Amino acid sequence: MTPGPTPSPPEVLAAIAQPVIHHRGPDYKKLYAECLGRLREVFRTESEVLLFGASGTGGMESAVANICSPGEPVLVVSAGYFGERWARLARAYGTEVDHLRYAWGEIPSTDDVSARLRERPANVVFLTHSETSTGVVVADLEPFAAAARDGGALSVVDAVSGLGAVPLETDAWGIDVVASGAQKALMTPPGLAMVSASAAAWEKTEAAASPRYYFDWELTRKGQSTLDAPVTPPVSLVAGLNVALGIILGQSLEAAFERHVRLGRACREGIKALGLELFSPDDDSSAVVTAVRAPEGVDSGELVLLLRDRHGVTLAPGQGELKGKIFRIGHIGYYDVFDITTALAAVELALVELGADVARGAAVTRALEAFEHTAV
Repeated sequence: MTPGPTPSPPEVLAAIAQPVIHHRGPDYKKLYAECLGRLREVFRTESEVLLFGASGTGGMESAVANICSPGEPVLVVSAGYFGERWARLARAYGTEVDHLRYAWGEIPSTDDVSARLRERPANVVFLTHSETSTGVVVADLEPFAAAARDGGALSVVDAVSGLGAVPLETDAWGIDVVASGAQKALMTPPGLAMVSASAAAWEKTEAAASPRYYFDWELTRKGQSTLDAPVTPPVSLVAGLNVALGIILGQSLEAAFERHVRLGRACREGIKALGLELFSPDDDSSAVVTAVRAPEGVDSGELVLLLRDRHGVTLAPGQGELKGKIFRIGHIGYYDVFDITTALAAVELALVELGADVARGAAVTRALEAFEHTAV
């Protein structure tokens, strides 16, 4: 139950296990077309969604490589580990990075972004939709996209863990670039990255001077236009992703959003019933992952290892400056309330074994009540 990779439904795994098909043949072209169409629906965009064989970070890197040039001023807004990744990627391509850095766990402000762009103009603003290192989700990206646009910049969003779990309206909110991956809410094993780009973003690629080949958007767009991928794609993963997207869209994106909200509520209420302190916000923006402060005297890394080795439950420890201080319970993708109650019961047992003072026996009941009796 980490924030990714996440479990995959049996139907997805069964699709991946089918005999490998040739990526130039008619069977794959039919699959490719259906998958690309479904991606546009999930991204909520009329633009082409580019599909790469890579993790979500590959999609992020492709954005930097295709719209940025060495020496170009960019603004990175970060409040956690993955916001910091934007800064590292942008620096790797030689851009001039202005880093608007918040304390880990804070929620960025559109006013700060607007003020920073007035003070130090930039051509691109890099944002994080769901910061899984802290459990914070920027639930409404529309004003951030508007702030970037008003400041003369493109908006580029890491939606690796947010896409398919919480609302993201690419076109309606005016977001220029959205990068995501298959291994989170899209319920597919790691290995596929996808990116959407606005007309303004495509225009900027024409002048971008950064080197690229594998992640060249134009090369990929040209191949996708004839359903002839420019390089060999991970055909089995594409088959699995197509099934996963069919499940999500068959139930509706709105139903997926509602389920994630209810799972987040159940998890938070169970954690509070244990007497533990939340690190992530105690509201419905925490629908992707619940971050919890480790009790006094407990190292969260030790707790996570005990949970895995003794109880067979895999949670995520803290990252970066939060290492040893928090643990994280993911509930993105193929999860239901039974998974939440299992994790909570295991956390209770493990903390008792580590000598922590926690309330016994209330967490599962509280979680079930929160899940069953609250409407979204």
